[in-house]
Amino acid sequence: MTTMKEALVRKGVHVSIVDTPIPTINDDQVLIRVVVSGSNPKDWKIPEWLGTEDSPGTNEGDDIAGIVEKVGSRVFEFKPGDRVAAFHEMRTRGGSYAEYAVAWQHTTFHIPKETSFEAALPLAAMTSAVGLYQRLRLPQPWDPPTTPAPGPLVIYGASSAVGIYALQLALRSGIHPLITVAGRAKDYVSSFLDPAKGDVIIDYRDGDEAVVKGLVDVLQKYRQQHGPGPVYVLDAVSEGSSITNVAAALHQVLGSDNTTSASKVTFVLHTAEPKAAEVFPASVERSITMVGDVHKDAKDFGYVYFRYFARGLQEGWFKPQRTEVVPGGLGGIETALRNLKEGKASAVKYVFRIAETEGVQGERK
Repeated sequence: MTTMKEALVRKGVHVSIVDTPIPTINDDQVLIRVVVSGSNPKDWKIPEWLGTEDSPGTNEGDDIAGIVEKVGSRVFEFKPGDRVAAFHEMRTRGGSYAEYAVAWQHTTFHIPKETSFEAALPLAAMTSAVGLYQRLRLPQPWDPPTTPAPGPLVIYGASSAVGIYALQLALRSGIHPLITVAGRAKDYVSSFLDPAKGDVIIDYRDGDEAVVKGLVDVLQKYRQQHGPGPVYVLDAVSEGSSITNVAAALHQVLGSDNTTSASKVTFVLHTAEPKAAEVFPASVERSITMVGDVHKDAKDFGYVYFRYFARGLQEGWFKPQRTEVVPGGLGGIETALRNLKEGKASAVKYVFRIAETEGVQGERK
């Protein structure tokens, strides 16, 4: 077998399935027979931003769960037959919307035998880790401070994939209060919170004014009890009113503290920065969380955290986001990406079982 089925996403959220050569790997890469691929909002956004009407499309899948098929000569942790998950390097060949995908060994990790392939999808989890620990510089979960950790931490979009993983990591780091913003899935988010430690949830469906007021009330109460100090924000939405609501709340809470607040906010979309620059207080340090950094300057960080996630899955304190299998394998990608674009997904990740793709032979276990 030298060819495989691959799904290409193009502008307008159109997906075509083509026959293409199985990708080759270099000495530091792993070829994975994909059992399950996950989807992410960026899978439709990038073709919209960068694609053209006449483009054939690209394989935008980056969440891989499957079985090692082949390893490069310098790969030392993996062998054919291993059950693994991996984060594919974005915008390169060998994405996960295919029968076979390519990953670097440092962004590949073993998954516990008790963990299903549907549950072992790493991109959102790593995004949350980069945001919390590389950008906001919060205490690492394996080295929490002996005194209460820095807080408060606002997680806007707490029911999203990034938000749910950020919640769990923040809890592991001992960070409270957690001030979360969610909507339809707020009951799910609440199951992670500890009201006794000041954790709260604010429902964005009550409107922007209510969200701003809710943030201000909680933050001011905290500062009255604990004194002035920095506020940390992970904006897992990073578009629309999430940017302006957080900015409005911080203006009220920080007041005239325009130079020494040490507050930090990080966004998960680079498109957030122009708007943020207009509306945020000058004292708030802004950053963009780019998960792709683990393929660049943050390789060591990614290597360690992917293995930490595997341990968390095995021990049960790190729980995967809820998933929904979209029927049809690669043939279900277009439906899933359209649902993501239209905002129909709530606290659920769309995944695809590649064996269900028309024309793919054999069962994958």
